[in-house]
Amino acid sequence: MRVAIVTESFLPQVNGVAGTVRHAVDRLTTTGHQVLVVAPGAGPAAYSGAEVVRVRSLALPGYRSFPLGLPDPAVQHALARFRPDVVHLASPIALGAVGLRAARRLGVPTVAVFQTDVAGFARQYGVRAEHLIDRWVGHLHRRADRTLVPSTASWDQLAALGVPDLHLWRRGVALDLFDPGHRDEALRAAWTGGEPGRTVVGYVGRLAQEKRVRRLAELADLPGVHLVVVGDGPERGWLAERLPAATFTGMLRGPELARAFASLDVFVHTGEAETFCQTVQEAQASGVAVVAPAAGGPLDLVAPGRTGSLYDVTDPGALRRAVGALVADPDTRARLARGGRQAVAGRSWARVVDELVDHYAAVVAPVPGRLAA
Repeated sequence: MRVAIVTESFLPQVNGVAGTVRHAVDRLTTTGHQVLVVAPGAGPAAYSGAEVVRVRSLALPGYRSFPLGLPDPAVQHALARFRPDVVHLASPIALGAVGLRAARRLGVPTVAVFQTDVAGFARQYGVRAEHLIDRWVGHLHRRADRTLVPSTASWDQLAALGVPDLHLWRRGVALDLFDPGHRDEALRAAWTGGEPGRTVVGYVGRLAQEKRVRRLAELADLPGVHLVVVGDGPERGWLAERLPAATFTGMLRGPELARAFASLDVFVHTGEAETFCQTVQEAQASGVAVVAPAAGGPLDLVAPGRTGSLYDVTDPGALRRAVGALVADPDTRARLARGGRQAVAGRSWARVVDELVDHYAAVVAPVPGRLAA
């Protein structure tokens, strides 16, 4: 099959959208499909056997590392030249809208993957545009032939916008990378200064307002805890000032990231607008007890008391209490860690991308009366 992926983000960016596309390309090319990627901003012109067409972009204020794709005739030219069987729209909002229009003009079926709650992020930044954003997101997904959502919360969100033909498509996890066997006692000692008996609690992700990372300050003086913050972003300075005893590793990738995950005792996530929350899966695969918000994607990933712990995001003390309970109870930590690892045992990226191909196949059959944009 010839698959064109029009994505809002791709390498060298590191985020959920770029990561999902990267794993999809890896598996698609390995299994014999021909792939074209259309992405905004500067970056590699090829990846894993697929050509990457770069189009015009604009750096967002406060997010200089995140290029926003702009309308560019290169999108339709690239699709017309490649002649895809299907166009995959990865988290469409800006460049995805251009790709959708081009695909409809060319009569190519589309699969749209909802991955970013842009309206939710806007709320975190105090931008009063949720209604307009939701209308735009609904408009795009209603025009796609099929929409894939990562969680039941996302399903409900898009169904409320009138989007038809919704299908649940979860994310995979790199089970060959994230594993309890990577736990490193020397690394833990370096984090804690060799102080015995400390429970290492960690956050992994972008240090940005939409992730609600300022809630980590609630854990600053939790007895017996050493806090580790993995990642980077605009909120790092604020956090470092209020968490002087914490370890800030910066962004980690590959084996270093896997080692950091497995060396935690408790993983905590603070974001309330996550459509999925990939780092929860990575922590579970690493054999680490999880504390996550009872909102969005984590509601599907964490079964309280079995595969992790959820806290009420409306309760200012809930995060601290949830983490404190696990710090005080190593047996429960171990049980939740085992349950979490068992829950993700079958979620390899290979299996998940093979499911994606089934969705492609479902829309490739000729659709009578397809309208031009």
